[in-house]
Amino acid sequence: MLTLQRNIILALLIAAAAAAWALLVRQQTGMDAGMRMASPTMGMTAALFLAVWLIMMIAMMFPAAAPMILTFHQVQSGKRGRGQAFVSTWVFVAGYMLVWTATGVLAFAAAAGAEMLAGYVGLSGATAARIGGALLMAAGAYQLSPLKDLCLAKCRTPIGFILTSWRDGQWGAVRMGLQHGLFCLGCCWLLFLALFPLGIMNIAAMAAVTLLVFAEKTFPYGELIAKVSGVALFLYGAAVLVFPQALPTFQPMDAMMMN
Repeated sequence: MLTLQRNIILALLIAAAAAAWALLVRQQTGMDAGMRMASPTMGMTAALFLAVWLIMMIAMMFPAAAPMILTFHQVQSGKRGRGQAFVSTWVFVAGYMLVWTATGVLAFAAAAGAEMLAGYVGLSGATAARIGGALLMAAGAYQLSPLKDLCLAKCRTPIGFILTSWRDGQWGAVRMGLQHGLFCLGCCWLLFLALFPLGIMNIAAMAAVTLLVFAEKTFPYGELIAKVSGVALFLYGAAVLVFPQALPTFQPMDAMMMN
């Protein structure tokens, strides 16, 4: 019975992620290329940006969060089997998604602020690309940092998280979801920030980040994968500082004027 329940939850997580990817591809194909690549907010309202952001998080984070979600369900099923109070796994997932909802609000505020500042200062395409290169270097450096190691260790050991962070009841499950979401955010926030210079609706970049997050959280040598990716991001960002045309969102001045 437990195996069947785990398989159903896993199938639902995979189906949700697949549906989210399909929506993202559809959104990208229906969006003007210049706006998609040149504007951090992609010309969206706050509500639409947040909706797209949540779809992105479902697509990109559900595969990596699945082991933790399934472990939570396993423990809750054991409690129900012993006649103890049972909390639905989706309460934990709701707490987890609250973290990414709040992050989306902050992301829109930062993107809108960056657009206003860029318009006020009048950045050239090369300068904007070099700022993006600096963000990529920061993301790469963070991959090598002790804080990244700490958050990744928490995300890679679901049983360890359960043993140290368990809370009973509905609000306890929400709190656990929030806490695990914060550890995931600690692992990935600069990788998501790197999507802005790469193109927030760049499907190839999103797929690469998704694979990286999944690999570093679930593969046997995930810590090493995180370090290697950090070096690669840092070197790529440094190359963009020298050759801003290497950034996929780079636009010459005439293209920026047209947009």
